[in-house]
Amino acid sequence: VQFNIPNALTIFRIVAIPLIILVFFLPVSWARPASGCLFVLAGVTDWLDGYLARRLGQTSKFGAFLDPVADKLIISTALVLLVRSDPQIIFSMIAVIIIGREIAVSALREWMAELGERGQGAVTFFGKWKTTVQMIGISLMLYQKEILGLPIYEIGIAFMLVAAGLTLWSMIDY
Repeated sequence: VQFNIPNALTIFRIVAIPLIILVFFLPVSWARPASGCLFVLAGVTDWLDGYLARRLGQTSKFGAFLDPVADKLIISTALVLLVRSDPQIIFSMIAVIIIGREIAVSALREWMAELGERGQGAVTFFGKWKTTVQMIGISLMLYQKEILGLPIYEIGIAFMLVAAGLTLWSMIDY
């Protein structure tokens, strides 16, 4: 395993998961906004690790493997937290679509690797947009508090509806 800045950022995203959970459940008024801010920070590292890997010539097989794993772990964890805290049927269905797609695509990638077709499972444009919209929607829902009178949580749900559509589309595109 090659240690470099992009891989360190990806590992940070995984290490941030227990911290997001801990902060989310703190019995203080700022817990939800703080967990949302931590999630935003993790989301920024998702963009930054890929950018730096390409810019610094530090792409690696380990990084290419770990980056989508980190995305799946942090997004799935946040979805479980959000469904637990507000078990609405629509958002529960969104969470099932997103987590189900990730499991299905991971299984498909594994199967394709066994067939020697690993390159066929590359990240697509829709996959990148899906992850971006998911990160924004989850961040807003975790933050939860109004900002400038805007219903941040509800805006987050709207983003997640779009994310569910992109999730289904990216699975079909895959």
